[in-house]
Amino acid sequence: MPQVSAAQWVPVGPATAFAVSQTTGEVRLAWDPFVRSQHLVGATRPAKGVRTVTRARIGLRMVSEYASYRPPTSVGMTMVSGPWFFATFGGGWRFAPEERVLDGTPVAGTLATWKYSYAVRPGWLRPVAEPIGQWLLGREIRARIAAFALACTDADVLAAAERDRGADGA
Repeated sequence: MPQVSAAQWVPVGPATAFAVSQTTGEVRLAWDPFVRSQHLVGATRPAKGVRTVTRARIGLRMVSEYASYRPPTSVGMTMVSGPWFFATFGGGWRFAPEERVLDGTPVAGTLATWKYSYAVRPGWLRPVAEPIGQWLLGREIRARIAAFALACTDADVLAAAERDRGADGA
């Protein structure tokens, strides 16, 4: 099964990085270049088993389900329904503490690693579609994680993430 991944270091701790990644509403739309709209189904907070409906800026729609939700270290999802060309689709985002030295000063931060796995259908299309998927999904995940990193330096996004974290009791 093909997989695409991207990693980005951010200058905030794992709990904050995780919280930024899980922002919703206008805050999410402001930083996430992939999402046009997104909402939880029958829930007010993310959790294992909760479903999310996401419409991408390019118009594709997917219903996914949290396969795991472990603040502040990881979150995983699997596609319940989505674009016809995906037989399966799933992703996981991990957040690990990592210190970097910037301008001679140690800075505590987080290495965010995002991975997506997928299979294309119909099977006979895989030899052509999977390389295209590698290129396209790779481009999307790199743009998305770069936008996430920028969001981790935005005071308004950080404040919203902290409010959400406080509401979760994390």
